[in-house]
Formats: sequence, structure tokens, C-alpha cells
Amino acid sequence: MTPVELSSTVLRAVRRAVDEGELVVAVPERAQVVPPGPGGRGDYATNVALQLARPAGRPPKEVAEILRPHLSGVTGVERVDISGPGFLNITLAGRGSALVAEILRRRERYGYADGPTGQVVQLRHPREVRAAVIGQVLTRILRSQGVLVRNGHAVPAPSEGAEAALEPAWAGPLGVTVDAAQGPPETPTPASASAPLEVDLRPVPAGQDPTPLGRDAARWALLHPAAHDHPRITDEHLAQREGNPLFRVQYAYARTTALGRNAAALGFAAVPGECASGSGPLLDALDSYPHALAAAARHRAPDRVARHLVTVADALLAFQHTVLPLGDEKPSAAHRSRLALAEAAGTVLAGGLSLLGIDAPTHL
Repeated sequence: MTPVELSSTVLRAVRRAVDEGELVVAVPERAQVVPPGPGGRGDYATNVALQLARPAGRPPKEVAEILRPHLSGVTGVERVDISGPGFLNITLAGRGSALVAEILRRRERYGYADGPTGQVVQLRHPREVRAAVIGQVLTRILRSQGVLVRNGHAVPAPSEGAEAALEPAWAGPLGVTVDAAQGPPETPTPASASAPLEVDLRPVPAGQDPTPLGRDAARWALLHPAAHDHPRITDEHLAQREGNPLFRVQYAYARTTALGRNAAALGFAAVPGECASGSGPLLDALDSYPHALAAAARHRAPDRVARHLVTVADALLAFQHTVLPLGDEKPSAAHRSRLALAEAAGTVLAGGLSLLGIDAPTHL
């Protein structure tokens, strides 16, 4: 179903509600249908309930509740959710196979912009290890969204952080230098690009040396909290247990590779198809990954990517038990489609970890 067809479907739903006396309004000439914004779900969203609320004399959410059943039963529509003040979020049938096929086609570049946007950002940060790590990762995220990034000279360290102004060698094991002038190589700026937007990164500094944690755990400890939160440099980031979000993310990726090996031993491979019941949370997490990347770039917040990877990992770990045949069960089309969904989840996890500069281990 194309956006134009879906717009007509929304208008027909309004017409049915009016004909049945549930709404007393004039049916609009058109209904706007767009991709859902941050926090939205599904394939498309429409604000028609907000548009009709005032003439109907009802709250937008009440109008949305009236329209939802008229949309939910339409051929080609799998699910209708209500978000925000009254947006109708529409999931189309066949979304799972199309989404999985797109992820497996684009691989780690799923969620990336198709090309440069012309926006230029000049990043600067203090000579402090957390700021340097965040600056490096934010550079990658911005570039994934088509933004041209310049890395300028370091800004002064926070006044309260004489202890936070660290020697460059301290950050070396984390794959960064604390001198912003020695950041990732710049992309040449086309003459048509806009004037640079100057961004000074000033996250709460790390209170102690994170390097004893090792590269992966140290980077996670610095990146997972929001920039205004104090990072906790403790051994909990090394614990191989459920309470450690980094472990869950890396373990979930390792599980996707193990599922692929086990499926190959059973003689079947991944084929995108209709996903089974129970796959909704994982599909939602994969579907919203591009929104998480865009939000991380827009808000200069790599922690949004880290937290979204935890969401993907948790959904995958809850779903993984359905992927392989049980007992004497023979592999079927359902198993092949579930394996493809698991591989898509692994692709997103690997791509997100790569942006954060953290390894995605195949065995854990």
C-alpha cells in the first residue's frame, strides 16, 4: 500500500465513522500520511484525529479511538496504535519481511542517510577522556546521517575539573586522543555546504581512570549514561550477567551468530518472510533504530544509540527461543523467516556497536 493509497484509506475510515454517527464533521479532502516521528511506531502516522478534534468537539485521543477500529479491519493494515496527543500510527501487513529484507540488504549501513545533507557541524570538546570518546562517537553518528563534521581545537576544561584535564596517553587504550584537534579525519567541505554549526561538547567528566576496565567496558561506561550524568567506573561493567546491559548487548549479538551456525548444521538458511507472533517487540526495535540514530545526531547524544541497542538485545533474547526447530520438528518457512529476523537483529547490534567503537564478539 502506497502513502497515497493509505491516505485514501484513512479518509474512507473517517467517512465510515461519520456515516455511522460516531463523528459529526465534514470529511476532509485529504489526510496527511508521513513516516512516524520520534516515539512513534509502525510504518506511517497520520494527524487526522488532531485535525478533526476541534470541529468534532472531542479530544484528539477520543477521535483517534473512534477511527482506530475503522482502520484496523482494512486489508493491508496489520495494526493501528495511538501515540502522543492523538496520532494514529499504522503498521502495514508484510512489514516484517520488507523490514528484514531492507536490513539484510543495507547491512551495517541500515539507518544511514542516503547522502550528504549539506549540513556542517564543527565539534569541540575539553581535553578530557569522556568528552574525547563522546566526540569521536558523535562524529561517526553525525556522518551516518549525512552531516559533514569538522573537529576543531579543544575548548577549556570544566572549571571544577582540574583532575579531569587528563594526559593524552590516558585515553590511548580507548582508541581516542583527548586533543580534539587530533580527532577523526575531516571530510572535505563542498562549496555548496551551509555555514558550520559550532557545537561545544561538555559532558560530566569521568571521575577516575576507566582504562583498567578494558576498551569495550570503559567506552560503554562513558557512553551509556547521558552526558549530564556522572559515569560510574566500576567492575559492574565487566560482569557477565543479566544485570549488565553491555553484556546483554554483546551476548545477544553472539547468540545471533550461534543461531546461524546451528541453522546451517540443520541444513537451512535465513529467508525473509512473514514473521511469527511474538516478533512484534523485536520488529518495533529494529524499525525504530534509524529514528534512534537520527535523534542521537540531532540531540548530540550517543547514549541514545547505546540505550536503543539494549532494547534490541532484550527483544532478541526474548525471541531467540523460537528460531530453531525443537525436537524432531523439521525446518520450515517459519523457521527460515525467524532466522532472517534474528540475523537482521544481529546486523543492527553489530552496526550500533561499531559506531560506539565497541567489539561485537561472535562467541561469548
